[in-house]
Amino acid sequence: MEKVRFGLIGIGAQGGAYAGFLTGQGGFPGMPAPQCPPHCALGALCDIDPEKEKMCREKYPDVPFFKDWKEMVASGTVDAVITTVPHYLHHEIAIYCLEHGMNVLVEKPAGVRAKDVMAMNKCAEEHPDVAFGIMFNQRTNKLYQKIKEIVASGELGEIRRSNWIINTWWRPDSYYQQSEWRATWGGEGGGVLVNQAPHQLDLWQWICGIPTKVTSKNINGSHRKIDVENDVTIVTEYANGATGSFITCTHDAIGTDRLEIDLDGGKIVVEDSKKAKIYRMKKTEPEMNETMSMMDVAKLTMGNAAGGLYDLEEFENQDGWGYQHTTVMENFACHIIEGTPLLAPGSDGINGVNLANASQLSAWTNRTVSNPVDPEEYAAELNKRIEAEGKFPVRE
Repeated sequence: MEKVRFGLIGIGAQGGAYAGFLTGQGGFPGMPAPQCPPHCALGALCDIDPEKEKMCREKYPDVPFFKDWKEMVASGTVDAVITTVPHYLHHEIAIYCLEHGMNVLVEKPAGVRAKDVMAMNKCAEEHPDVAFGIMFNQRTNKLYQKIKEIVASGELGEIRRSNWIINTWWRPDSYYQQSEWRATWGGEGGGVLVNQAPHQLDLWQWICGIPTKVTSKNINGSHRKIDVENDVTIVTEYANGATGSFITCTHDAIGTDRLEIDLDGGKIVVEDSKKAKIYRMKKTEPEMNETMSMMDVAKLTMGNAAGGLYDLEEFENQDGWGYQHTTVMENFACHIIEGTPLLAPGSDGINGVNLANASQLSAWTNRTVSNPVDPEEYAAELNKRIEAEGKFPVRE
């Protein structure tokens, strides 16, 4: 096999962009289209919407189109599928594909409920010969890869505190009115935690570790005509005593993207996911605390404080969003063809879903919760909100 033929299930905004990526015909509006990755090809398209079918047949006349995704899986026209569908369907499609020997790249988030993602991961364990990945395209960002290496190496000691403010996805009411399922408990499973923030929830834990306790304040319909959360403040605790905070919303028209990681021997600051500063202290903070007098402190605050306190390294990353998506596709294809390790194994998707579930349950019950939470308790609380919403049936 020289190329992996991808089948796209769901040709909405994301699926439509991926079709453009895999043919070199376009991508996200206003962004340059990356070249089709060398080991990837568009094998087939699938959607139940007649308008999408019409568009696909006109734009991609030589690409097979299916109305039933199970028929596409069995057709022999694809070697792998990507699930660009509403979040509740990710695990259902992935499990079917895994059981039928079809490689599957799941779009983020891995699911809405941890219990569904756990079932998907269990199925993947039972079918180890089938490739299973997740579209965590931000993991391809060289900046975050380097930061992960620095933290994991221990050169700056243990993490003490991390903070991420990520408010750079302003959405007006018109965005939420695009589809009946969007921004609903029964159709989408939530708001910013399952739609915009999963990449950062993944990166935060990928770099800083998985928290043990979560306390969250989530505001539903903050300045918007929706019933789900679009303003979230999470406070976390870790096994080593570290703390963290994660702040996100969709009503900040200016927006901020800033990650700070405070460690024993330095600090890491990332702005806009593009520019990073690594502060390496000449002495660790514990050493300074034990040895420095207030006169020493005064000297540090006078003159060249940076030169006496730390060395500074700065670096940038300019990868575009589309190029990051195609990098995940190419990595997944090379994994199938050559056995290349996956940048984002599908099983990693549970971490972000666990944290999102913990955040919601903490906010709903007004208490600090352990992470992960009881998946059945979360599912029951979610069903209460689906039932009250009255638009979709409750989930088993």
